[in-house]
This record gives sequence, structure tokens and C-alpha cells, in this order.
Amino acid sequence: MIIHLTAALLLCAGLGRLSAQDAAGPAAAPPPAAAPADAGSVPGAVAIPGAPATKTLWEQIQEGGWVMIPIAACSIATIYLIVDGTIRTGRNRLAPPEQQARLQQYFQSGDYVGAYRYCQLNSSTLCNVVRVGTNLLGEGKQTVEEGMLGELAKENSRIQTWISYLSVIGVCSPMIGLLGTVTGMIRAFATLGSSGIGDPSSLSSAIGEVLTATASGLFIAIPAFMAFYFLRNRATAAIHHVQDILSGLFRKMPYEAMTDVQIGDDIIYAAMPNWVQATG
Repeated sequence: MIIHLTAALLLCAGLGRLSAQDAAGPAAAPPPAAAPADAGSVPGAVAIPGAPATKTLWEQIQEGGWVMIPIAACSIATIYLIVDGTIRTGRNRLAPPEQQARLQQYFQSGDYVGAYRYCQLNSSTLCNVVRVGTNLLGEGKQTVEEGMLGELAKENSRIQTWISYLSVIGVCSPMIGLLGTVTGMIRAFATLGSSGIGDPSSLSSAIGEVLTATASGLFIAIPAFMAFYFLRNRATAAIHHVQDILSGLFRKMPYEAMTDVQIGDDIIYAAMPNWVQATG
């Protein structure tokens, strides 16, 4: 009796185990072995399928093609012109405070010859304009004002000339980038026409040249234009500051007392006509 009962229990346990295996299904296949790493791959690195390849800055510059050479030259010129323009348009550069104080002392003491000599030895926008003004004191108020305005316009033109080169770079840089875009598109269509879409690496290289050249040209043009307008307004404000100083120096100038007085070493070439001298 006990033997029959034990056999029945073993039979039930075996049937239960077979039912559980049928419900679980066939065992999953073992994962495939990892593919061997390439010879040039880093040991221990795990390759992630579909991850974008990162490029260094130098690789991106090389991808831009030959147009990156003139664009690099434009970037160097832009940095130089911004630094030089900032120095040139400073108020203390155009009208140094020590020169302003010294000229005020000369004018207050009536030593216009000393002021002229001082302006000859010191070069600045303020001294250049005052030198012209004191040299023309004997010609009257109108001549003095016209001479100083002409010299001030000359100084302003000299400053604005260097600043205007930033505008030239701002216009030419996108054009150079556009030229690189056109050459890159020509390469892309030539590759597409010769090998079709079977060579995506060459096609992507040409498209990369297109995008890099265009972006580089805009990257140079935008700060060049911003610096151009900033320095132009800065130069205008500095010139107005010099005009205010000149107005204070030549205010209440006794032109009547200095009629036909010659200050300076300039040679006067204008003389009486020779026929008048002969008649006399």
C-alpha cells in the first residue's frame, strides 16, 4: 500500500515538472559572441552603433577647404583692426589731458608762439589742430576756423579710414564663404554624378566643405560689422570732445590785436604781382 502511494506521488511530481517546462517555452539562445575589435581601436572601448563621430576644431577647419586660408587672414585682420581702432579712438589718445592743460596755460598767458612750438613737438589730434589755428591767427577769425575745421576733418578721415576696413571685411567674408559653398556644391554634384550614392563618404566630405565655409564666413563678418559701428560712433564722440576743447581755447580770441601777425615758420609764397612791383 505504501509502495503504491509513493509511486503515485512521484508520478504526479514528474507530470508537474513537464507542464512547467512546456509553459516556459524553449530556452533562449545564448547571445552571440562580441565581434572582435578592429586593429586600430582602443582596447577596452565599447563601440556604440549609430553614435555620431566627433571632430576636432582642426579637422573641421581642414574640411572647409582652401577658402579657410583667406577667411583665416580676414580673422587676423579683424582682431588687429579692432584692437588698433579701440586705441586710436580713445579720448585720451586724441586729446591727452596733459597736453590740454599745457595749452590752456599757454593761451591764458597769451604765449601763442609757445603754444605753436609745443604743438610742433607733440603729435596728437588736438595739437595738430591747435598748431594750424595758431599759425593762422594773423589772418582773422574766419580763416582760423576754416583752417581748424579742415585739419580736424583730415584727422577724422585718417581715423575713419582704418575703421572702414572692418566694413570691407564684413562684406567680403560672407562672399568668400559663399565661394567655398559654390565650389563645395560643384564637388558634391560631380561626386554624385560619377559614383552615384554608392560613395557617401566623398559626398559628405563635399557637403561638409559647403557648410564649414559658409559658417566661417559669417562667423567673421558678424563681429566685424559690430566692431565697425561701435568704433565709428566712438571716433565721432572723440572728435566732438576735441571740438569742445578747441571752442574753449579760442573763445574770446583777440583777433584784432593780431592782424597780419605771422606765427610759425611757414614760408609765405604769395607776394605782390610782378607787374605791380615793376610799376612801383
